[in-house]
Amino acid sequence: MFLAVIGFLIANLRERVVELFLLFFAPGAEPPGGPNGDFGGDFAEDPVTGLVANGLIGWALLVLVVVIALVVLGFWLAWRMHTFRVTDEALEVRSGILFRSHRSARLDRIQGINVARPVFARLFGAAKLDVSVAGQSGNVELSYLGSAQADRLRGDLLRLASGARREAAQPPATGDGVPASTATAGPGAGPTLSDRAGALVGRRVDEFLAPELDPDLAPVESVVRIPFGRVIASALLGGSMIWFVAVVVAIVVGLSTGSLWVLFTFVPAAIGVVSYLWTRITGSLRYTIAGTPDGVRIGSGLLSTANQTIPPGRVHAIEASQWLLWRAFGWWTVRVNVAGQSVGANGDAARRTLVLPVGTADDVRRVIGLLAPDAIAELDPVLDAGLTGTGPHDGFTPAPRRAAWIRPFSWRRIGLGIVGGTALLRRGWLLRSLALVPLARMQSVAVASGPLRRGLGLASVRIHTVAGPVTAEAPALDRADADDAYARIADEAIERALRDRSDRWGVPHAA
Repeated sequence: MFLAVIGFLIANLRERVVELFLLFFAPGAEPPGGPNGDFGGDFAEDPVTGLVANGLIGWALLVLVVVIALVVLGFWLAWRMHTFRVTDEALEVRSGILFRSHRSARLDRIQGINVARPVFARLFGAAKLDVSVAGQSGNVELSYLGSAQADRLRGDLLRLASGARREAAQPPATGDGVPASTATAGPGAGPTLSDRAGALVGRRVDEFLAPELDPDLAPVESVVRIPFGRVIASALLGGSMIWFVAVVVAIVVGLSTGSLWVLFTFVPAAIGVVSYLWTRITGSLRYTIAGTPDGVRIGSGLLSTANQTIPPGRVHAIEASQWLLWRAFGWWTVRVNVAGQSVGANGDAARRTLVLPVGTADDVRRVIGLLAPDAIAELDPVLDAGLTGTGPHDGFTPAPRRAAWIRPFSWRRIGLGIVGGTALLRRGWLLRSLALVPLARMQSVAVASGPLRRGLGLASVRIHTVAGPVTAEAPALDRADADDAYARIADEAIERALRDRSDRWGVPHAA
C-alpha cells in the first residue's frame, strides 16, 4: 500500500521533482520558484510549494511518520483480532476491530481448499488459505499463515471433512520444521546470526523452487504436463488475441487519421488485454495435477502460485471445450462446476474452476479420470465420440436434420448420452464442448420447447447444477427423444443419489 502511495505522489509531482533535481546538475539554472526563489508562477498552488514557503517541511514529515505508525498499528491490531479454530464440525473465524464478525464453515460443506502464495508473500514464507464452502459468498479466508502451517491446516480440514476422526496431536515443531527436542545442539553451540540468515535465505529459495505437489501425498510426476511452447501458443491463438489485434488496428487507424481520442479509449483496453494474457500465461506455467487420498490436487503459477484441492464428491459438472483456432492442434481446456463458485466470479475464484488450461485429448481423459474415478471405466469408450464425434455413435442420441433450421452449423454435433451414471451433452461448432454431469449431484432436469422448436418437433434438454462456468444443455433434440431422456435422467439421478457416499471418503462404506 505504501509503495502505491509513493508511486501516486511521484506520478503527480514528477515535474516538481525533475526541476528540483535539475538544480543539482545545473547550478546556474533559474530555480523553480523564479529568479527570486519565491516559489510562485506555475507552482503557486502546489501543496509542496506551500510547505516549503511556510517552513512546514518538518511538521509534514512528522505527520507522515505518525500516519505510518497509525497504519502499522491498525494492521497489527487487525492481525491480533483475526483468530480461528478448528472443531470436529466446523472452521470458525473471528475478525474485526470495531465491528467484529464470527464466521463458521461446516466441514462437511467444504467444496475445496486453495493455498495461494502471492509472490510478495512468498518472500516472507507466508500463504493464504481459502476454504470454499457450499453457498454463495460462503468462502472463508485466512491470510496470512506460515507456508508450512497452511499445508498442515489444509490436511487437518480435509481429514475431518472426510469423516475421519481427529488424529492424535503431533509433537510441537519449531518455525523451520525441526522438532523442538532437536532444535539446539547444547550450550554455546547455537547458530550465529549469519548462519540463521543463510538458513532463512536457503528456505526461501527452496520454497520458490519446490514442486506444487507434495511427494508424500501425490506422485512426484504430474498426471498432465503442459509444455511451455503450448502455453504461449494457446494464449496467442485464443479469443483474447483477436480482441488485442482489433484494438491495435483501431489505435493505428486513429493515430493515422489524427483522432487522438482513441488513445484514451483503446490504449487502456490494450493494456487490459495484455495484462489478461500475461496472467493467463504465468498462471498456466508449472502446472501440475494428480490424485491424492483427499481428492484432486491442482497446482500452477510461476511467481504467484496456487495449490487447490478438490475433495471427492464435490464436482457437479465437467466441461471439455475446444476453441476453433485450437482445433488443428487438438488442444482442449477443462472446467468444472463446484458449489460456492459463482457463474460471474472473476480473478482467483474463476481460475479455480479451470482444472486444465490447455491439453490434448489424452490429457482430457486423464483429468476426467481424476475427477470422476468411479465412472471413467465406462466413460472412456465414448469420450472420443463426445469430444469430436457427430451423429448417433456410441450411444449418443443425435439431433434430427430439421434442427439445422435453428442450429445450421452445429446441429450434427448436438447429442446426449447417459453412461455410468453420468450424462454427456455435446454441442457447439465455433466452440466445441462436451459437458459431463454426475447424475448423483445434479439439481434438476428440464425440457423446454418454444414456438419455433414446437413447430419443428424439437425440444432442448438442460441439466441444472450448481452455479459455475459449465452449462449442460442439448439445445435441439427430437421431442420424443427429449422426453425419454428426461424420464431416464430423473429416475437414474434418484437412484444414484441414494447410493452415493463419495462425500464421506474417509469413512468405510460398511459404516
